[in-house]
Amino acid sequence: TAFLGASYFRAVGGEWQYGLSARGLAIDSGLATAEEFPRFTTFWLERPAPGADNLVVYALLDSPSVAGAYRFDIRPGDTQIMEIDAALYPRKTITHLGIAPLTSMFRCGENECRARNDWRASIHDSDGLSMWRGNGEWVWRPLTDPARLQYNVYQDDAPRGFGLLQRDRNFDHYQDDGVFYERRPSLWVEPRGGWGKGSVQLIELPTEDETSDNIVAFWRPDTPVEAGKELLFAYRLYWGARMPFSPTLAQVAATRTGEGGIVGQKHDHFSWRFVVDFAGGDLSMLGKDAPPKAVISASRGEVELVSARPLDAIRGYRAMFDLRPVSGTGPRNNEPINLRLYLAVDGRALTETWLYQWIPPANQAF
Repeated sequence: TAFLGASYFRAVGGEWQYGLSARGLAIDSGLATAEEFPRFTTFWLERPAPGADNLVVYALLDSPSVAGAYRFDIRPGDTQIMEIDAALYPRKTITHLGIAPLTSMFRCGENECRARNDWRASIHDSDGLSMWRGNGEWVWRPLTDPARLQYNVYQDDAPRGFGLLQRDRNFDHYQDDGVFYERRPSLWVEPRGGWGKGSVQLIELPTEDETSDNIVAFWRPDTPVEAGKELLFAYRLYWGARMPFSPTLAQVAATRTGEGGIVGQKHDHFSWRFVVDFAGGDLSMLGKDAPPKAVISASRGEVELVSARPLDAIRGYRAMFDLRPVSGTGPRNNEPINLRLYLAVDGRALTETWLYQWIPPANQAF
């Protein structure tokens, strides 16, 4: 475990590789105004008892807007676990407070790559945001390196957990024998006690290289943060390749995108193809007489050429569709389009929910 300055810290799991970071607190992240960076000013270490397998660290946090006290109960292992208790004392009203903030890097992946001049096909510390919502729904949101800042808010009530994960563990997908991205730890946040209403917030920033973190995720409570009121939060962090919780449903194994249309036929309009592979759960046991249906929604545009078919290579299914980015009522533009997809049989979901945000290219004949 390393405390890195400000309120940043990170840890390793069984792969012994550092990757993404956590922070004690986030204030005004992703806004037009300057972000405030609280810092841990003082640390105390509790002497472990003989034979103990944990280390307890205390820290004071300070910034112009807030003071805080933190307790870290750290247990190393293949999955390193930190139990964190935080007491916060705002000095003034804070509009955008981020609890359990995570910071990572996504430069290029199977789903999206602006780094066309790089010899590596994938460059990232994390490839997706996973959410276990209060209603029990599992959600997977692949990360992107956008051309401009993207800020997404996912409302929830009593979340069961969220995290930035590195699901792709195949060296062949990275081919980087210097930094070994396939060994980077995932990081999962498990709330302890009820966190009430709020939102998981995801910020994606454009980055020009892999040395700059461009992904931020945190919990923002709906409860107003006012001066003089004590705020108490408790949660666990899990660092490693294997997470403590995962859906019993099939999970997203890969997301790929590219130009749509039918090969060999003239394209009379522009469309973009989305290919989503699902594996696990009950998919491998489906009979040919009960094929799943791809349930798709888009905030704008027309969905075309939908299919869902077996993919024997992963003992799963591949969902595929094209999106024609057309608005029936508004102007054609390159504003973000939000997509949602899952596989179902007879109305019963067989997979976690795939979410995606796509920005149509400018100057296309839609």
